[in-house]
Amino acid sequence: MKIDCRLLIRIGCGSTKVRASFCSYRKPLKRRLAVVPQGGNTGLVGGSVPVFNEVIINMASMDKIISLDKVNGILTCEAGCILENLNNYLTSEGFIMPLDLGAKGSCQIGGNVSTNAGGLRFIRYGSLHGNILGLEVVLANGTVLDMLGTLRKDNTGYDLKHLFIGSEGSLGIVTKVSILTPAKLLSTNLAFLACNDYLSCQKLLFEAKRELGEVLSAFEFMDSHAIDLVLGHLEGLRNPLPTSSYKFYVLIETTGSDESYDKAKLEAFLLHSMECALVSDGVIAQDISQASTFWRIREGISEASVKLGAVYKYDLSLPVEKLYDIVEEMSQRLGDVAKVVGYGHLGDGNLHLNILTAEYSDDILAKIEPFVYEWTSMHRGSISAEHGLGLMKADKIHYSKSSETVQLMASIKKLLDPNCILNPYKVLPQSVL
Repeated sequence: MKIDCRLLIRIGCGSTKVRASFCSYRKPLKRRLAVVPQGGNTGLVGGSVPVFNEVIINMASMDKIISLDKVNGILTCEAGCILENLNNYLTSEGFIMPLDLGAKGSCQIGGNVSTNAGGLRFIRYGSLHGNILGLEVVLANGTVLDMLGTLRKDNTGYDLKHLFIGSEGSLGIVTKVSILTPAKLLSTNLAFLACNDYLSCQKLLFEAKRELGEVLSAFEFMDSHAIDLVLGHLEGLRNPLPTSSYKFYVLIETTGSDESYDKAKLEAFLLHSMECALVSDGVIAQDISQASTFWRIREGISEASVKLGAVYKYDLSLPVEKLYDIVEEMSQRLGDVAKVVGYGHLGDGNLHLNILTAEYSDDILAKIEPFVYEWTSMHRGSISAEHGLGLMKADKIHYSKSSETVQLMASIKKLLDPNCILNPYKVLPQSVL
């Protein structure tokens, strides 16, 4: 994507007042000053790139940890803090971040909040709407909206912070965050399993929720194309189950407080699943190194997918029973011109659909879109499970939201940003603004 920008402003620690002054600056109507807040720039839908010479407000220097309540696990920090750095800091204090992403080494918490990022721990800790306790936000008119509370309960009026979680900087720029962080538990176990069909994956998910219950912290699935892609294009990785090939693979992670009990519980679950023919083969990681290798396979799919040439990426939320149907239908639709790969967070119904071709082609794109959006809409799904809409999908919002809902969103946008200077051309189609 071409980036057209003539001015980049880096915001430093403690400079909320400077930023507010900047955002409140106005030029005549014909020379309106539009801004694009930018974090780690790891998004996949063009949410943090300028379109027509907008000013980039780069948050990277706002990377200060303000405080940590060590009794309640409440972290307060600036929006430019990198997710992995926050997690490393919290780990040393006996806590962890409630979200974990493949891009954790470069994505920033402000961007995570602005896109309502999901990730690998969603099944255990839920979305950021449930973990964010407070925000500081700069509005389009320069007002600093102080909602940086740390209370678990506060029923005084409208909970306005939720307007800005997932709004992609189109309603205000997130500058500070307070977030509830869970305690770091002592026991983590990871199993790499193989299933012969997708129905077995579904049943395995149900059984995992029932039998592993409170210790289940991740349930990821990958089809055979995803595994082949990673093992064939990333160095240093081997198949944990090399004796046979299977159609689907599942990663199950448990996190608890009793190492021996938790491991025995996972082993018993694996044995029972194999006896019921839900699992064809499996292995439990014996040490941290092996567990890291298992996760590297799952997290390396996105990296490996670009090795073959062009890749069309879709982030869909669908009913679990229908989730893999779109992969099979797309594969039949495209035939030999593309390889269709399906993987994702099965525990929360999130499919990452990757379509790999030798090069980008208008003909191939015409076969993919709008079919992928129409299919998702027909099955009451979402065209963006966790990546947002950004620039690339703003005009596709009607596939997931009713016209009345979109009009109400537009009304909120016009109220908070009447001149449309905050991250313009993102989230909502221009036709409703």
